[in-house]
Amino acid sequence: MTTVYDVPADLLISAIAKDLNENKSINAPEWAKFVKTGVHKERRPEDADWWYTRCASILRKVYIDGPVGLNSLRSYYGGKKDRGCEPEKFRKGSGSIIRTALHQLEDAGFIAKIKEGRIITPEGKSFIDKASNIVKKDIPELAKY
Repeated sequence: MTTVYDVPADLLISAIAKDLNENKSINAPEWAKFVKTGVHKERRPEDADWWYTRCASILRKVYIDGPVGLNSLRSYYGGKKDRGCEPEKFRKGSGSIIRTALHQLEDAGFIAKIKEGRIITPEGKSFIDKASNIVKKDIPELAKY
């Protein structure tokens, strides 16, 4: 069986994001077109469907690292803030974006909340593994190995 570890992350995330967008299991909030993804960013995302890409990335991250909490995801999606002539400093990503995405993924049944953080559910694992299998079939050089 093909898993997350067998395919490139960028191809898998784009396939999952496309599926989340087409099946309407996840809906972007109204405020998503106006916000930055963190204080370290200067502008909002240019991609109109960035919400689905972020949800797919969070789903993959919970699959790989679970159980995972909000603060560890904020650190993962953070970056260096340009402070002009002062040295750059690390800032965490937006907690509201990650929290809302986690709640939507929970409502869709892909992840579950436990005491230690969020984990992937069997439905979520099956969903990601099916997407991994489709991605692997589309890449002929990966299918050889």
